[in-house]
Amino acid sequence: MKKIKGFRTDFLWGGATAANQIEGSFDKDGKGLSSADFAEYIPKEKRQADNHMEVNSKFIDKVKSGKYSGTFPKRYGIDFYNTYEEDIKLFAEMGFKAFRMSINWSRIFPNGYDSKPNEAGLKYYDNIFKTLKSYNIEPVVTLSHYETPFGLTEKYNGWVKREVIDHFIHYAETVFERYKNDVKYWMTFNEINVINISPFTGGGIVSDRLENPIASSFQALHHQFVASALATKKLKEVIPDAQMGCMLARMKHYPYTCDPNDVLKAQEEDQMNLMYTDVHAKGKYPNYYLQYLSKNNIELEMKDEDLTILKENTVDYISFSYYMSMLSSTSPEGKTTPGNLMNSLKNPYLESSDWGWQIDPVGLRIVLNEFWDRYEKPLFIVENGLGAVDEIENGKIHDDYRIEYLRKHISEAKKAVEDGVDLIGYLSWGPIDLISMSTSEMSKRYGYIYVDQDNYGNGTKQRIKKDSFYWYKKVIESNGEIL
Repeated sequence: MKKIKGFRTDFLWGGATAANQIEGSFDKDGKGLSSADFAEYIPKEKRQADNHMEVNSKFIDKVKSGKYSGTFPKRYGIDFYNTYEEDIKLFAEMGFKAFRMSINWSRIFPNGYDSKPNEAGLKYYDNIFKTLKSYNIEPVVTLSHYETPFGLTEKYNGWVKREVIDHFIHYAETVFERYKNDVKYWMTFNEINVINISPFTGGGIVSDRLENPIASSFQALHHQFVASALATKKLKEVIPDAQMGCMLARMKHYPYTCDPNDVLKAQEEDQMNLMYTDVHAKGKYPNYYLQYLSKNNIELEMKDEDLTILKENTVDYISFSYYMSMLSSTSPEGKTTPGNLMNSLKNPYLESSDWGWQIDPVGLRIVLNEFWDRYEKPLFIVENGLGAVDEIENGKIHDDYRIEYLRKHISEAKKAVEDGVDLIGYLSWGPIDLISMSTSEMSKRYGYIYVDQDNYGNGTKQRIKKDSFYWYKKVIESNGEIL
């Protein structure tokens, strides 16, 4: 067998974004409100909960009244709605082969349940795809990236109700037909596991309106699984050679000690994270998940055809975000460190980011090998990056810390390829500074391109190339050989 050396020649290098974190213009050209438009920026010293992305009914009523004076950064983003040509030109200068973006559902169907699409919204994405095509950049499109139309929250409490499936398929078919000559790579739900961590973020669900919020979030997840499978079926009908992927926030769990109880705990928590890709890739609910539901007295309402729909419409590739690893223990001791929606015990062998996220490049190689062994489907890293505080010095940003983070992770991804993993691309998160998903901050910067804007939206919006811009350009030019 021929020894594998380096990334494939058609490797998809690029970056990843979400509409709600970059576009802005939340009320322009017929767009309706989405769940992201209720994400408030709260300074760190005033935050009272880890999961501050959740909202309650009283808060929604205050915001809708127009009398609430909070700051909602995802409403203005970084003005990509108006600067997309300038920004995509910068991506092209770096040599991007692919650009991950999302279509904001409420830009196409303002309420989510409308019968006819908003032509102005469709035209906007026409222009995006035309610009990408002019630079030979492959779009990778997420259908739902924490942008549930708020109309669906008001009418159904989001994905809790089965009726939302039909509205999603109507939306999916609309954009498949419109962009069938523009987009090859699609994904249904971004980090689908987040619906069970932050139901409002992942599914537009207001939990205080429910008798059993936990059970309802799993019911909503079932509806998303069915919707994802039906969208995959529809994609193959409309664009037969297109590819559909799932998307998971991969949270690899290590045992805190070699105590077998810790090992078992890590296995259980890892299984629950991998359950989402198990359903997408294998087309069925795994036994361990069914036992989990039974032990927790959660009974899913299903139609007779649901399991057949899941079985017959599995995904073509596995895509995922990877930022950190976690620790599992039955008797936790020591300090905890914050993570992406979840806290973890601190791993003494790892360094942490400015936001306490544990930096574990080798974990990426482990995750890639485990995914490949488990599914034997092509893998796609569609989010990986470092959120950090950047300082301007004489008009320049020297972000060696970001380069080092990315260098180590790409190096481990390369080793996984040489282990035999089929990896089709690497899209780093936030190629341009954007609004943070979890905290709605601007100061938590990921980009190769600096955006002059603060946490309250003040600034010139000027784009400045960081040192990492020139570094990533060389990485792409060399297909990952020069790191």
